[in-house]
Amino acid sequence: MNFNTKPLKIVLFILIILMVINIIPPKKVIENNPFIVQRGERPLVAAHRGGKNLNPENTFKAFEYATNELDIDILELDLVSTSDKQIVSIHNLTINASSDVELITGSNEPYYVGEHTYDELLNFNFGYKFTNKSGEQPYKDLVTADQVDRKQVIRDNHLNISTIDEIFAAYHNTDLMFIVEIKDKGDVGKEVADHLYTLLNSTYQADHLLQKVIVGTFNGEVEEYIKNTYPYMFRGGSVASVTKFVITQMLAINIFDNSNFIALQIPTEEKAAGITLRLDKPTFVNRAHLRNISVQYWTINEKEEMRRLLKLGADVIMTDNPDILVELLAEMGY
Repeated sequence: MNFNTKPLKIVLFILIILMVINIIPPKKVIENNPFIVQRGERPLVAAHRGGKNLNPENTFKAFEYATNELDIDILELDLVSTSDKQIVSIHNLTINASSDVELITGSNEPYYVGEHTYDELLNFNFGYKFTNKSGEQPYKDLVTADQVDRKQVIRDNHLNISTIDEIFAAYHNTDLMFIVEIKDKGDVGKEVADHLYTLLNSTYQADHLLQKVIVGTFNGEVEEYIKNTYPYMFRGGSVASVTKFVITQMLAINIFDNSNFIALQIPTEEKAAGITLRLDKPTFVNRAHLRNISVQYWTINEKEEMRRLLKLGADVIMTDNPDILVELLAEMGY
């Protein structure tokens, strides 16, 4: 019986090629990644928005508690530009969700950060809507709407909106690291990146702040700008970059993965087109580490979930409850 072996040879050739591709060692994105935890070392604690379940988010009240009372390693915060080009720490583009702006203005219309000056934003109490774990709102009645010295009272209680310049000035000469997310898009987002780079590589160059800060954005245009303009600025992967990394790792085709971000910042799962993709797998962690990419999970608030991810090999856990994570690490012997 006469068999045509040509198709079989083609299939074997393809399989051999795929095997070779799979065993090619992936190139490291960076030689020394300070956000990678070596075997046996204590994983890194990132206080998400400063630890927003413990104190009003993105305020010095939160930052100071997390750094002074808890043994955290990283502050995670968000950045938005004001109308006078001050870069402030706030999660949303508006201040309605975190301040008493509606009480002061008598309106529930969106109050955009980008439409107001920094000085105008200092009028508001950014602890007003905070509810602690006991269900209390300790800062709601801190100042009245017409109080003459309300600005000073708010600042004295460290509940004013703060600039990234003030934050870096407070912590630049410590071991504290940062994960910052640029919320603005387009030219404004690029201007925020420019300002960040000046702070990191010029103002605080002597403190090596450039090696202590990861900059992220969900905006592809801003990410490309940072990648091309400031190649030495540490970046977290955007949605598109992380998606590409995950797909190439799922298919085990290392040669097609040219990721150049230093941190894989991901939830434990992602839903797309009705499909739930689990991202809390040893495969992703191991392949990221082969490329010297830090694996950082967000936002993890339950103790047993933290424990599971730490055992998986996560380098960083971002949490609203850094007190729980610090306690867990002590229990685990770190």
